[in-house]
Amino acid sequence: MENPRYMKEKNMGTAMTEAATLVRAYYGSWQNGIATFDKERLTEILAEDLDFEGSIAGKRRGAAGFIIGLQRFVEGLKSPIQVQQQVEADDLAAVLYDAEIPGGSMRFAEFFRVEHGRIASIKLLYDAAQYRALGGR
Repeated sequence: MENPRYMKEKNMGTAMTEAATLVRAYYGSWQNGIATFDKERLTEILAEDLDFEGSIAGKRRGAAGFIIGLQRFVEGLKSPIQVQQQVEADDLAAVLYDAEIPGGSMRFAEFFRVEHGRIASIKLLYDAAQYRALGGR
């Protein structure tokens, strides 16, 4: 089912891809910390059967469980994340960002696939040992 709320937008005269629009909405729902964490918005843009893969969590299926894990991560942020780069092509997107967690700054990379107007999969890459050493949870 298409999600009309997050269909293509115009950005400086250029049409954004659906993937770009959804990924921006995804980060917009949590990047500034727990005070602005928007579970409802995440529920709207993530596929119910979301496929997630992360360095610590491994492979998981389902948006509900993912949102719980994301909320735990966001609770530990010391400041808004800093997006370094975002690229999109058709139904794919990738984002490189830095996050300030309890013990210091870390770099993360996320890879997205969009289907039927929602984010269908997320692959999160980072150094799990560094994350744990810096107090990540």
